[in-house]
Amino acid sequence: MEVTELLPFLAVLPASVYSLLTLWCGREFFEAQGARDKGQGGAISILKPVKGMDEGSYENFASFCRQQYDAPLQLVFCVAAADDPAVAVIHRIMADFPDHDISLNIDPAIHGPNYKVSNLINAFPLARHDLLMICDSDIRVESNFLQSVTAHFAAPDVGLVTSPYRSSTVHGVATAFEALAFTSEMVPNVVTALKLEGLSFALGAAMTFRRQALQDIGGLEALVEYLADDYQLGNKIHRAGWRLILDQQFVESMLKAETLGSILSRQLRWSRTMRVSRPGGYLVSGITLPGPAVVAALLCGPPVQAVLAVALLYLIRIAVTTCFSRRYVGDNLLPQWAWLLPIRDLLAFGTWLLSFTGNRVIWRGCSFLVQPDGTLKKL
Repeated sequence: MEVTELLPFLAVLPASVYSLLTLWCGREFFEAQGARDKGQGGAISILKPVKGMDEGSYENFASFCRQQYDAPLQLVFCVAAADDPAVAVIHRIMADFPDHDISLNIDPAIHGPNYKVSNLINAFPLARHDLLMICDSDIRVESNFLQSVTAHFAAPDVGLVTSPYRSSTVHGVATAFEALAFTSEMVPNVVTALKLEGLSFALGAAMTFRRQALQDIGGLEALVEYLADDYQLGNKIHRAGWRLILDQQFVESMLKAETLGSILSRQLRWSRTMRVSRPGGYLVSGITLPGPAVVAALLCGPPVQAVLAVALLYLIRIAVTTCFSRRYVGDNLLPQWAWLLPIRDLLAFGTWLLSFTGNRVIWRGCSFLVQPDGTLKKL
């Protein structure tokens, strides 16, 4: 075989090897992790920043009121405007669960360009307990969720526990495109980073942490200038000397029906955020992306070998992603949406390239400039 015939296979080699590496890391985390104390932590205050209606808002909120948790549990809803449509749902939750400790804080005060963190700062004085959680409004959890995350705090050096997330219910191609990102990229990348370098960041869907750890980094005020407040919260707590833990139990991110354009815009925002948050790792990630491997394979060798190389890559990739989907993540998106994976990979490559072309992002209808240190500047 001539060298030119080998080039397509060499082009897909890094992405293929990385895909198999993520499977090994996933197995190590989800199957080989040692048993831990099944006891639960102490009293906890859950801060929920809310803006507008999400898919299944009532059931999302109610899932936190149906926890199998014996310690005191406080829910604090954080809203910026009294006319927010979610306020009516929160009042319904308060009426339907009268025995629960539920508070609603409505305050429009802005403390910086990150309006979500401003919302949290406004409501934070209501939080009474030393164990704290920030959880997005579109998240739904199982009844044993709090038992799972709080058990880690039996170790005194644990400062933060972050929860992986998935989306099992999709509304057609556009939302399947986004949900596939969780099971084919986010979760494999996170467990691989955990195995190779340890955890130094948090995932924003649900983050549980000690009040002391938050105080050590300067409180929520230390996050209000950043777009990636979740990454910064975890990273700052890590650099303050606390240990970070990734829990094994998934939370459910309830996706609304959206257009592909709005989803791609959000993913470009995420990409530009990660580029400034982890510049070295983000740049190197381009080597392991399937998209550029496919393009390189199709351009650098004879057509037959190029097609065979791409087919081999996706034989591996679909098998690995199916294993994550059905065995580890549990969203069961594959094999039904396997055909979408190559298209998603090419568009993800395009998003990766576009992330280097500028620092402007659209977030909650406002334009911002993401500066080199990750802070935001409103345009």
